[in-house]
Amino acid sequence: MSEPQTYANHRRFEPMQHFILTPILLVTWVVSLWHLYKYPSLHSFWGMVLGFALLLMALQTRIYSLKVQDRVIRLEETLRMQRLLPADLQARLGELSLKQFVGLRFASDAELAERVREALDEHLDGEAIKKRIQVWRPDMVRV
Repeated sequence: MSEPQTYANHRRFEPMQHFILTPILLVTWVVSLWHLYKYPSLHSFWGMVLGFALLLMALQTRIYSLKVQDRVIRLEETLRMQRLLPADLQARLGELSLKQFVGLRFASDAELAERVREALDEHLDGEAIKKRIQVWRPDMVRV
């Protein structure tokens, strides 16, 4: 069994994306730049453009998945907050930013109201919210 999730270890690396796909495409693009410099031609220029396009496609795919995940988090947390928060805080849910929702997802049910109030009153960003969480609610299925 792995160690419990905390602020210190909550960031996740996707091995296929971070350690295989992106590095291969980055090296491919750098090599194509070198090839264009060493042997300038339309063919080597197009190879460099294609290498760059592939790198951008991999990065864009990652960005899209993170944006979808953020939207799902906002929906899940809104539903959770509607169930757990007092009426005065529920009325202020529209004031929370996406980054605040993302940070608040790690707060346990017992401390959620306190963290939401701090986030709203002190205009905390997601990282500041996560650092204040006392009882961590793990998210093991994030992208």
